[in-house]
Amino acid sequence: MKIGFDHEKYLEEQSKYILERVNNYDKLYLEFGGKLLFDLHAKRVLPGFDENAKVKLLQKLKEKIEVVICVYAGDIERNKIRGDFGITYDMDTLRLIDDLRAYELDVNSVVITRYDGQPATTVFINKLERRGIKVYTHRTTKGYPTDVDTIVSDEGYGKNPYIETTKPIVVVTAPGPGSGKLATCLSQLYHEYKRGKAAGYSKFETFPVWNVPLKHPLNIAYEAATVDLKDANMIDPFHLDAYNEVAVNYNRDVETFPVLKRIIEKITGTESVYKSPTDMGVNRVGFGIIDDEAVKEASKQEIIRRYFKTGCEYKKGYVEKETFERSKLIMEELKLRPEDRTVVGPARERSAKLKEVSNKNEVRPAVAIELNNGTILTGKSSELMDATAAVILNAVKYLASISDEIYLISPVILEPIRSLKSKTLGNRNGVLDCEEILIALSICAATNPTAQVAMEKLSMLKGCQAHSTTILSSNDEQIFNKLGIDITSDPEYATESLYYNA
Repeated sequence: MKIGFDHEKYLEEQSKYILERVNNYDKLYLEFGGKLLFDLHAKRVLPGFDENAKVKLLQKLKEKIEVVICVYAGDIERNKIRGDFGITYDMDTLRLIDDLRAYELDVNSVVITRYDGQPATTVFINKLERRGIKVYTHRTTKGYPTDVDTIVSDEGYGKNPYIETTKPIVVVTAPGPGSGKLATCLSQLYHEYKRGKAAGYSKFETFPVWNVPLKHPLNIAYEAATVDLKDANMIDPFHLDAYNEVAVNYNRDVETFPVLKRIIEKITGTESVYKSPTDMGVNRVGFGIIDDEAVKEASKQEIIRRYFKTGCEYKKGYVEKETFERSKLIMEELKLRPEDRTVVGPARERSAKLKEVSNKNEVRPAVAIELNNGTILTGKSSELMDATAAVILNAVKYLASISDEIYLISPVILEPIRSLKSKTLGNRNGVLDCEEILIALSICAATNPTAQVAMEKLSMLKGCQAHSTTILSSNDEQIFNKLGIDITSDPEYATESLYYNA
C-alpha cells in the first residue's frame, strides 16, 4: 500500500504543539483517548503511521512527563476484553505499565474509577500494591454530570484522594473507553487549584481528525471503529460559532462541552480559554497526511474490515443487531461491498469448490492471503491442520520458492504433537492449529535447511491481508496479529459444535 503519512513530520509538529500548550500552566493534565501503544487502527488508515507513534512522542518529552492509568472497576468485574490482544483490561493495565517503562516513561500510579468495593477489583488492587504500584480509588462523583456546584465541591471531586505528581505534564490514559480519564483529570484540576496551582486540561484524541472533511473516509472509518459506542461525527457548532471555521468532532464531545466548560470555569474561577471542544484538543495528525488518495483507500479498506469484525461480534453475541446494521449503513454510505476487500473473493471461491467436491451442504473453511507483491494464495482445512496453518505454510513456501510438493514438516514431528493433543491432553479436536504448526516448523528448522529458509520468510508476512470463510479461534486470531497479518472472517462457524471444535 502506498505511503500516505509522514511519521517524522507528525512527531515534530505534535511535540511542539503540546509544549506550547503546557507553557500556559504550572501543570497540564493531558487526557489520551484511543490507544497509547499499538494503535493498529491509526496504522491501517494512515499508511506510514507508526503504531507506537504516540508513545515515541511522549518518550521525546520524557523528562517532562509522568503517566497515570485509569481503569473502571466495572470493566474489571465483568472481565472486559481488549479485542486486539484478547486480554482483560486488568491484564492490559499490567502490560501497559511494562511497555511504558520499556520506553523509559515514569508511571505514577493506577486509578481505579467508580470503585465500590467490588471483589475482583479489590484483588487487582492488592496485586498492584504488592508489586509496588501506587493505587488510588475514586468513587462515583456526587452530582455528576449536571449538578456543577456539587461536583466542584468537597462532596464531589473533593472526596477523591489527590494524586501526588511532580512533572509539568501528566498523561492520563486507560486500556479503553469509559475508564474515567476525564473525571480523573478534572478531579486533579480541582485539587491543584485548592493548593493554589494553575493547572490546565487538554485532550489528545487522534480521531476524528478535526481538520479533515466530515465525510472523508478517514473520519468515517472512525465511526466504523466505534459502532458499539454509537459515536457520530459532526461539525463542531461551538467552533464554527466562535471562529467561523469548520472543524470535525464527535457527538459525545460536543454534547458534554457546555457542562465541561462550566466545571472548568467553576474550578478555576475564571472564564475558560476554550471556546469549543476542538479547542481542547492538541491533535495534529491531520498535518502528517502527505497523500490524501492513499489515506482514502486505506480508510475504505478499514471500513470493510470493521464490517466483518462487527458481523463476527454479532454472531458471537457480543453486540446487538442494531450495531451490525449501523456498520452496514456505513458501508452503503461509501458504496462499499465486502468483495472490495481483494482476499474475500478468492477465499469464498476456494470454499465453494471444496463444498462442491465434498457433495456436502456444510461450510468448508478456507483462507486467502494477499502477499505484499499482490500475489493471492489460499489454504484449506484438512484432517491434519486447519486452514490458517495451511495458508501460512503455502505463503512461506511461495516466498522461499519451495515446491508445493515438498513437505516442510516431517510426519515424525507432527504425529507426536497430534498424539499429545488428542490422546494425552484429551482434546477432541486433533487438527493442528496455526501456532502448533509453526512450533513444529521451528523444530524441523533445526535440522532441515529447507524448513529454516521457510521460517525466515515469516517476517515477510507483516502487512499482508487475509480472509477466512469461517470465524477464527481466538488463538489463531492472535497468531495472525503477532505475525502482522490483517485478517477478517465471514460470520460463519466452522462446525455446529457449541463448545468443541470438530
